[in-house]
Amino acid sequence: MSQSLIGTRGEEKLLVTSDVAIDFMGIEEARVLSTPHLVWYLEITARNSVASLLPDGYDTVGTHLDIRHLAATPIGMTVTFRSEVVAADDKRVTFRVEAHDEKEKVSEGLHERYIVNKARFAARVQAKRQG
Repeated sequence: MSQSLIGTRGEEKLLVTSDVAIDFMGIEEARVLSTPHLVWYLEITARNSVASLLPDGYDTVGTHLDIRHLAATPIGMTVTFRSEVVAADDKRVTFRVEAHDEKEKVSEGLHERYIVNKARFAARVQAKRQG
């Protein structure tokens, strides 16, 4: 199923606002895109790039992330997130991910996702919850 995904690309854009910026420094001018939000958008870009190519009832879940946050992006700039499937083995799909703001590359790395049957996945989660 996953071999046909190799080469698939995705792209998402995000305007950095106060909702996705750090605020722990206490200096308004130092507010930049937070690493957790960077990670979220790298993952969702990869997920969205293959979601419509999977059979009905299937989706992907993140299983591994190896990225570098290379540069800060201030509030008001737009970040472009990109993914490309570089490897696929059965249900494991590996993406090269990167992000660029209007000035420079801000992140790069690899992200792995696993193709799951949504109903079976939900049943396993419920079983774990029930003990």
